[in-house]
Amino acid sequence: MDAINTYLGNDRTPEDFVRWSRWQAGGLIREDLTLTLAQRLNETVHLLEEWGVPFPKNEKGEYIRRGRWDIDMYGEHMKPIMAEKIKSLGVEVLNRVYATNLIVSQNRVIGAYGVNIRTGDFYIIKAKAIIIATGGASNLYKTYTNDGVDCHHQLWYYPGNVGSGYAMGIRAGAEMTLFEMRLILVRTKDYNGPIDTISVGYNLPMVNARDEQILQKYGGEASPRYLRAKAVIDEWLNGSPPTYVDTRRIPPKVMEDIENDYLNERPSFLLFLASNKIDLSKEPLEVYVSEPYITGGHAGSGFWVDVNRETTIQNLFAIGDAAGGCPNKFVSGAGAEGLIAGEKAVEKISNEKLPDIPINNDDIEKEKWRIFTPLVRYTERISKYTSGQPDGITPQELEERLQRLMDEYAGGVSQFYRINEERLDYAFQHIQLLRKDAENHLVAKDYHELMKCLELFDLLDVAETLILHLKWRKETRWPGWQTRMDYPERNDRDFDCFINSRKDPITGKYEMIKREYKQLVTGDRYSYKPEVR
Repeated sequence: MDAINTYLGNDRTPEDFVRWSRWQAGGLIREDLTLTLAQRLNETVHLLEEWGVPFPKNEKGEYIRRGRWDIDMYGEHMKPIMAEKIKSLGVEVLNRVYATNLIVSQNRVIGAYGVNIRTGDFYIIKAKAIIIATGGASNLYKTYTNDGVDCHHQLWYYPGNVGSGYAMGIRAGAEMTLFEMRLILVRTKDYNGPIDTISVGYNLPMVNARDEQILQKYGGEASPRYLRAKAVIDEWLNGSPPTYVDTRRIPPKVMEDIENDYLNERPSFLLFLASNKIDLSKEPLEVYVSEPYITGGHAGSGFWVDVNRETTIQNLFAIGDAAGGCPNKFVSGAGAEGLIAGEKAVEKISNEKLPDIPINNDDIEKEKWRIFTPLVRYTERISKYTSGQPDGITPQELEERLQRLMDEYAGGVSQFYRINEERLDYAFQHIQLLRKDAENHLVAKDYHELMKCLELFDLLDVAETLILHLKWRKETRWPGWQTRMDYPERNDRDFDCFINSRKDPITGKYEMIKREYKQLVTGDRYSYKPEVR
């Protein structure tokens, strides 16, 4: 991270942040969540700085601003500093333990199962409360840079985030929201490096091959992210690609700052420029669009939560990318939700003992069987073959099949994110076939491959839920992110609402739910004019 993207200076209010976020999200956010988050954004930044994360200041001792809400930071220090803070508080950390499922009794969470992906040890963890902070989901879709094993995870979003928190909630019967609001970003071509760093941070225009500025018809350079993606897509479909951020004729000092940003965030891209003697001050920077991601930090996907970030399962909380309905929270917003959920969880459990509810032995054995079957299957089947190759499907083979299916039929980059009812029905049907293949034929030769198998089971649950959400929103609310060819317009009469889902943990059947929009902050939801203070 080279910046905190949401910080309220003296010229901004929490209500102003709600208006901006609402406009960025196509008029559809949980205003109660966004308002409570905005009230604590600055507190998160000040805590990070107090712990030792460095933030550069100007000569007046003020944070250096970048754009409307951003401030500079030296984010490479953040994770180790936070890890040391956790150690200093005496927190017990279970590294290399993959949380596989929640343990729920009478709609209250009482613990979780896990497996150590180095030793294979099985864990039963009892808990008074659980906070899910597992990030969103990448790897659902084939990336346009997927040219083979060496480029398999050339992503923008962290490939280790595979929606496991979502999947555990889905399987436990929690209510989920806004999965159809996918995140698709304009990134550096082939390297998936950040673009907002230079287009927003340095106010540089996006242009097409004819040197025409392409964002003017979508509201200018400060247009919502989904319209920025749509602008790039439209240029490719209308015959004016490639597309660029125009870095030409910028001062040398600014170019030095840009190169330092890329050295921090995407060093391989900077090495590519240097090795090929490409000077961005003389030729523009080519950009393209990423594969779709499911996140609650940039977009709005995740658990349906109350203002305390408690889900529809009692004593189960979700924050950051895992909490839905509140996009544009970024790092400081995720931290603010951590403060909110942590305080409420402590308050709820301070006078409680661990739930005196026995965990059913049959459920334990069932979870063990679900976890370890690919490993057992490999051992059983390899003994039947002299070639040393067991009869089964490897995690990589299944992942590639899933990504291709989602790319072609659930609106991936090769289809320029366009979907219709028939494609989504096809995708849903074939997800069920992939699930059967996974349950009956997936093999793992070691614990690392077992982890990949578990990731795939989580991805299948997230993909299934996503497809249903895309199918149920019969309108185009975020063109560029969610484009329905059969319903190309926004439909406020029928879909000015949240599309939610709940999967019955017993029957596996889905209930699709509409939740009404509640406006708390005045103003037009589909435009933004900053407050003047």
